[in-house]
Amino acid sequence: MLSLLVTSIFWTTEKGIHAGEVIVRLRCLRILIKRTVHGSVPSDNCFYTDLLEYKMMRMERIFIFFTTFTTLFFTNGVSGDYPKAQNVSWLSINFKTLLLWDPEPTNYSYTIEFSVIGQNRKKNQHCIRTMETECDLSNSLMDLKAIYSADVLSKPLLGVNSDLIEFPHTRSERFTPYNDTLIGRPEFKIEVSKDKRKITLYVEDPLTALFNEHNQQRTIRDVFADELQYKVTFGKATNTGKKTKISASSEIELDRRDVDPGVSYCFNVQAYIPSRSTDKQLGKLSQRQCSPGDDKSVFEEYGIGVIATFILLIIMIVVAAIVVTVVCCKRRKNANRSGKEGVPLRSV
Repeated sequence: MLSLLVTSIFWTTEKGIHAGEVIVRLRCLRILIKRTVHGSVPSDNCFYTDLLEYKMMRMERIFIFFTTFTTLFFTNGVSGDYPKAQNVSWLSINFKTLLLWDPEPTNYSYTIEFSVIGQNRKKNQHCIRTMETECDLSNSLMDLKAIYSADVLSKPLLGVNSDLIEFPHTRSERFTPYNDTLIGRPEFKIEVSKDKRKITLYVEDPLTALFNEHNQQRTIRDVFADELQYKVTFGKATNTGKKTKISASSEIELDRRDVDPGVSYCFNVQAYIPSRSTDKQLGKLSQRQCSPGDDKSVFEEYGIGVIATFILLIIMIVVAAIVVTVVCCKRRKNANRSGKEGVPLRSV
């Protein structure tokens, strides 16, 4: 057996067998020599058992390497073929709610999944394998006070199959329609009382993207009820001073405590929801509108300061014109004198 093992070692070396097998056979040779010296019976299975163990280990390593390589290859391939969405954000005005993201897809598509936190995810039928970079979820977020999140999944084009189990995806920030939608700018009308001591603003509650059971469009008053207030910023048309007033009603009255009789005032109105976080309490500012004022004298309308400045400007212009005229006349006279002195006298 010993001579057979030695012969096998040299034969494997000559034939170029893998070095690991040679090492196994050398280890067996050492064991056989040791057992022979101590009078023990050599095991005929030493070589074959260790060699089989080595080959099993080698096959296992090859399998692990192949599995790891395959996983990395397909993972890198997926990331390259189906890039993750970026800049995922919510845009919501008057409950018209869009999910936005980048970039525009090429050779792949996007699918949107959304859910209330802690519940099963759902899909919007208009945002499956889409080539767009926005998804309208206005009619999907029915519970306005629930907390939602959404995922933008990068998937192959419609009709193209993939072996991937999990696709690259990007998750949005949490969103609650009732607390996070921006209230748009309101429209309003101005009415001045006959005695000109009171100004009334009639604010039109902005419409939302929501509908009731009768398919009628709901206003922000329908949604927020008593939580909705309006903030009015106003001041005299002739100066920059500003005042503010908060009203729980869409009909806002300003009396002599707020305005002077017969004076023209300019107004801006915006929705105000005090139950929200500070940075989301105010809606968009309305366009500026001014009330009519009484017919006033020039001094009352523009003020003494403005009129004095205007008069001073006129005086300066007149003085400048006079100075220029005088200087021109003097130069002309001097030129005429010089011309006469240069002419010789005629002989008598």
